[in-house]
Amino acid sequence: MDIKPANSSKPIVIIGALFFIFGFVTWLNGTLIPFLKLACNLETDTQAFFVTFAFYMAYFFLALPSSWILKKTGMKDGMALGLIVMALGAIIFVPAANARSFGLFLTGLFVQGAGLSILQTASNPYISIVGPIESAAQRISIMGICNKVAGILSPLILGAIVLKDATALETQINATTDVLSKNSLLDELAGRVITPYIIIAISLVLLALWIRKSSLPDIDASKANAQPEGRSLEAGKTSALQFPHLLLGVLCLFLYVGVEVMAGDAIGIYGKSFGIPLDETKYYTSFTLGAMLVGYVAGIIAIPKYITQENSLKISAILGVVFTVGALLTEGYISVGFVAALGLANALMWPAIFPMAIRGLGRFTETGSAFLIMGIAGGAIIPLIFGHFKEIHDFQWVFFSVMAPCYLYILYYSIAGHKIGLKRT
Repeated sequence: MDIKPANSSKPIVIIGALFFIFGFVTWLNGTLIPFLKLACNLETDTQAFFVTFAFYMAYFFLALPSSWILKKTGMKDGMALGLIVMALGAIIFVPAANARSFGLFLTGLFVQGAGLSILQTASNPYISIVGPIESAAQRISIMGICNKVAGILSPLILGAIVLKDATALETQINATTDVLSKNSLLDELAGRVITPYIIIAISLVLLALWIRKSSLPDIDASKANAQPEGRSLEAGKTSALQFPHLLLGVLCLFLYVGVEVMAGDAIGIYGKSFGIPLDETKYYTSFTLGAMLVGYVAGIIAIPKYITQENSLKISAILGVVFTVGALLTEGYISVGFVAALGLANALMWPAIFPMAIRGLGRFTETGSAFLIMGIAGGAIIPLIFGHFKEIHDFQWVFFSVMAPCYLYILYYSIAGHKIGLKRT
């Protein structure tokens, strides 16, 4: 059924609740990286970054199956299913903590990412086409506020629970030579994660039941996202792969999620590389998300009244380059501040890239959205590259070398890439 903008407030509230859950679960990774490095006695940052690798690679493997699932279940039932899958992932943390098994923790994260891939594959195109596509960035910015408010809260809450007195505990663990005593300390630390994740699992199940019983309407994406008659982009097309602006958008989103995760989840490792104590760095993710929150508010006010979503992406990419250079040329807290400021640069990227990339896909909208969700795998790959090379090169130069090319490509997409193939010949 076709939903008009005037009737879209109730779906926006429901999808906003889902985006809050996305944010809360996703941005726990920034705390889990140092927590699992300590609790599982990992030797390198590269190993610790497998937290984001396991979580975000689930999107790559599950995005297309998610689109098929959603075609069978419909958007509402599919969203409820995604929440149940996420709850299963959270429950896996219980045996993982009891066994202090890094592999089981990664399994739980992968399952959570699988559930999120179903939710993201449904909710992002839904919020993009529930109203005019030209103002989609504004609606996604509202979703971003829900996401980032949760993201600010989650590392503060989990960090206060699982990394309480973290610096002293880290010192004690490293100083303990007796194997039994050390294992006892690590077991106690790992056990701190059990109660929070049981609560998360229960909350996800309750939300799934609420979504299942809600009045959230299904939207026929093929009709809602079609071009006006006579200007259809899908005419003569047999595959979503035949839309150049979509394929370039997938790469753009891959790089964007990579830099977003770097600024949000890797900021703690970045700060710790300057010698800043864990008791401080465990909260740094919240600073990045606070900056993103400011960007989302600006997007709601400005888009599309004062600025197009294309220009907002252009400005965001330029800010990304500027702040990355600032992080390179400074040190300590100031450099960390520039990394946190990347949250402001990143805020309006997803809200702009997603609707720009799915514009006019018509009956290929669901598949195109799945390809874009696969691009979230950038959050798995790019931090892992950073973690590997920072062990053998100066971490600030590695950070710059990873981030700057990503922002330059995003700038290209904002200027030219999103236009390729849009005009019907």
